[in-house]
Amino acid sequence: MSINCIRALIEDANLSHPDKIAIKHDDKSITYKELFAKVNQVAFYLNELDLPKGSRVGIYSKKGIDQVIAILAILSTNYVLVPLTRLLKSEQVEYIINDCDIRCIITDRVKLESIEEIAFDGHIISYETTHKDIPSFEEIFKYYNKPYTYEVNGHDNAVITYSFGLTGTPKGIVISHRNLIDSARVVSQYLNLEEDDVLSGVLIFNLDYGLNQIFCSLYKRATLALHRFILPGDFFNHLINDKVTVVALMPVTITSMFDEDEHRLPSPELLSNIKTMTSSGGNVTSKMVQKVKKYFTNVDFYSMHGLTEAFRSTYLDPSQINIRPESIGKAIPDVELYVINEEGKECKSREVGELIHRGGYIYKGFWNAPEETSQRFKSIQILKDVINLEGQLRDEIVVATGDYVYKDEEGYFYFVSRRDDMIKTRGFRVSPLEIESVVRKNLPMIEQCAIFSIPNSEIEEEIVMVYSARSEIAPKEITFELKKHLASYMIPSKIIYKKSLPLVPSDRNKINKEELKAELLDKVN
Repeated sequence: MSINCIRALIEDANLSHPDKIAIKHDDKSITYKELFAKVNQVAFYLNELDLPKGSRVGIYSKKGIDQVIAILAILSTNYVLVPLTRLLKSEQVEYIINDCDIRCIITDRVKLESIEEIAFDGHIISYETTHKDIPSFEEIFKYYNKPYTYEVNGHDNAVITYSFGLTGTPKGIVISHRNLIDSARVVSQYLNLEEDDVLSGVLIFNLDYGLNQIFCSLYKRATLALHRFILPGDFFNHLINDKVTVVALMPVTITSMFDEDEHRLPSPELLSNIKTMTSSGGNVTSKMVQKVKKYFTNVDFYSMHGLTEAFRSTYLDPSQINIRPESIGKAIPDVELYVINEEGKECKSREVGELIHRGGYIYKGFWNAPEETSQRFKSIQILKDVINLEGQLRDEIVVATGDYVYKDEEGYFYFVSRRDDMIKTRGFRVSPLEIESVVRKNLPMIEQCAIFSIPNSEIEEEIVMVYSARSEIAPKEITFELKKHLASYMIPSKIIYKKSLPLVPSDRNKINKEELKAELLDKVN
């Protein structure tokens, strides 16, 4: 068995801590011994499907203990996990199914209807028993009790996660088993995680930040307490009742959890158990930090910066959060970071340039997307004017992140913008092209459409739609149609009608979004 795989952690935890609670969710819990047994049962069943090595298996379901079992079971086979957030609409799921040729989907009773809508012709497994022709976890746990063993190779593909890329359609990033174990090791190290910790599983498990909570729990033999954030009160009850000590959040969740009248928030004494809080997936503001410090008086707050193409680049040490709250910190262990200008030269202090990631945690590339892969995964020769490449033994790969940053005189990094016009809202990356294509396809009465964002301190960026048509259309009518085809976080919060849209002087086929944005911001200010 490779030591560089999550499967090894599951086996070791079963041997060393069989009776310890591995996962809890509401009033349910499961020990490491029970988790190991159920993971083996599902993995055994998946193996019996006899799909080709490397076949993709999707998970499209609600959060729960069964979902974690499904994730770990797939990672215990030679198949590849494709997590699908339940926020996606059926046509978006269908696109991903076709893009990476998913052969099997694990789901729940609610999402089963969505899968049936798209006429998926692969294997379907449901957590609950729903139909005699669809196998369920309930049946697998009842009938599959044979021993299961499997040798996982650390260099094999383990996961493909999808986020919205440069072309306006979701692009899958391929992550190896070695990547998963390395990310668990490094986070456990710099967060000082311990066996007695209880990690909050409030993040969704469609991207690496959320999945990492599962793997860190396994790595330290800690406990993972699952929770789905709906209301701040329920979230605080989760932190208190589950005795959480470590909580990973998106910035939008930090804003949302304080979106209550002050008298409804718990006293700091009730939250004193929480020693570590992390934030990634967006900018942290001074206001967020002040709120966190007011109610979580014992917490070490880590602001972090991750990439689509590599697990993580930076973290800000908690000692610096009050000094420089806007900073994304310094490189995590085993990573070197450089800021270069358009000529390939290293930027001076406070000069803005592109962030280049060298070293550990780099993923394998984009699935079936050589152009996108070549845009981000570069030869180390890109740094030839920055570092000494004498005696290079091979053409090392680095990540040209597309993030524009600067570094201060003490070596702390600050995020400025992205190369492309991707929108980051509520912890998600959204492509304007994706929304625009849905408008073109489903709202033919709209002649021109521009999607862009304006700053919003609560959700980082607010999506705006400006359109032209023969006559103005009720915003509710547009929103109603978009909600049929797009996830909720992709719906524009502002919809503005104009008789005609400005064009870029140098390209009369391109809408001038910068002019529209400036016009809107002038009105707001």
